[in-house]
Amino acid sequence: MTLFRTMMLSAIATTGLSSAASAQEAMTLDQKVNEVFAAVTGPFVSLIFAPIPGTSFPWIVMWLVIAASIFTIYFGFVQFRFFGHAIGLVKGDYSDPNDAGEVSHFQALATALSGTVGLGNIAGVAVAVGIGGPGATFWMILAGLLGMASKFTECTLGVKYRNEYEDGTVSGGPMYYISKGFKELGLPGGKFLAVMFSIFCILGALGGGNMFQANQAHAQISGIVGDYPGWITGIVFAAVVFSVIVGGIKSIANVTEKIVPFMGILYVGAALIILLVNYDKIGWAFGQIFGGAFTGLGVAGGFVGALIQGFKRAAFSNEAGVGSAAIAHSAVRTKEPITEGFVSLLEPLIDTVVICTMTALVITISQQLIVDPATGLYVLNEAGSSIATVGDVSGVALTSAAFGSAIGWFPYVLAIAVVLFAFSTMISWSYYGLKSWTYLFGEGKNSELTFKIIFCVFIVIGAAASLGPVIDFSDAAIFAMAVVNIFCLYFLMGLVKKELISYGSRLKAGEIRKFKH
Repeated sequence: MTLFRTMMLSAIATTGLSSAASAQEAMTLDQKVNEVFAAVTGPFVSLIFAPIPGTSFPWIVMWLVIAASIFTIYFGFVQFRFFGHAIGLVKGDYSDPNDAGEVSHFQALATALSGTVGLGNIAGVAVAVGIGGPGATFWMILAGLLGMASKFTECTLGVKYRNEYEDGTVSGGPMYYISKGFKELGLPGGKFLAVMFSIFCILGALGGGNMFQANQAHAQISGIVGDYPGWITGIVFAAVVFSVIVGGIKSIANVTEKIVPFMGILYVGAALIILLVNYDKIGWAFGQIFGGAFTGLGVAGGFVGALIQGFKRAAFSNEAGVGSAAIAHSAVRTKEPITEGFVSLLEPLIDTVVICTMTALVITISQQLIVDPATGLYVLNEAGSSIATVGDVSGVALTSAAFGSAIGWFPYVLAIAVVLFAFSTMISWSYYGLKSWTYLFGEGKNSELTFKIIFCVFIVIGAAASLGPVIDFSDAAIFAMAVVNIFCLYFLMGLVKKELISYGSRLKAGEIRKFKH
């Protein structure tokens, strides 16, 4: 572990020194890093995102969807049976202020949501709809509903096996429930799998949860105010992020409980205005979604293309099964682990079923996707790889154009949402990476401060550099977390079933009481 830590610190120091070089030298260095890093990590990235033989369906997405389906059936459609109770828990109806933990149910939900609700909801959905057509939305919603059961499973275990310390702080997540749960069941390999998960989580936090967010936020800001050096954005973001994360999970929760509802209302509100302006097309849009889900409506890949893009977007957006959210939910104040499982199942609903669907509806209803008036089918681009769009745009530019089609200044609202989404994702993933770091290197203020400084340095690097393969590798690391996590959940889900049966019977008997606040 000491060697690993030393290597990481050396890498940070080297990178920090290189940033002082001239712009031309930095470009050259970026290119060298790209070339070397791609050669070393390329096989790992290709393995994680490889398609199932004979298809274009990434096996990692199928891994997540199958797990979500199994958990849904095994727990008797828990996401629907206990949905009302989950709402009550978030409202604080059952919260005992004397329970161990650091944050409320609502704060834990907001912190976890801030880690999943991000640029994928804006840019990723646009890519999915652009390739799979509006029909991808149907499969995205279905995968989101199934993913609620995965979140329930992992977050229940996160609280059940967390470490509670004398000063009131807690540490939890897959690394703890894997090592402790396997030991309790007498299974070998728990410690090794926990270490593997922690390493992947640190790499994912520094890349996909940090550098990518800073990079895309800078791109959106510079697209509006004009081009300027990325390190300026990086330093501003790093300063703000550090001021929040230095206070720990309570500080992060205090920020996310305010920013997540605000950014959600801002984005969904803007989307609703566009839908109201185009109210006469709402019925048509839903027809496109349901028709495209089963026929493809002539889009790239047809019905299968719509299904793949929908499932892929949901899996990449809500991270159900990845295990990241269990780290945030482990900090909740409760003596009943299962209650946080109920609260966490709301995440995929909000992230995928509501916010992602809003993006898809706005793109569809604003008619940015070109339709052949003679056949009513979508027109493919010259390459035949996706649907042709007005202005030949894709990703976040397509979403921006869809918002701007109704009200000219709406892209500015979208820019604010992008910055907020990026910021909230970074502060949440800083906590995920931190808890994995302290699992490997031990608890303590010095250990925590070391990681927080490293994390903020990577914000500046991410905003200033263009390190494509590094981002690809970190994304692969995030989904490698899911490989380890879900593998272990299959062994541990029986423990969750016992918790569910016990709590359900006590709730039905009236033994679970409400508290007045």
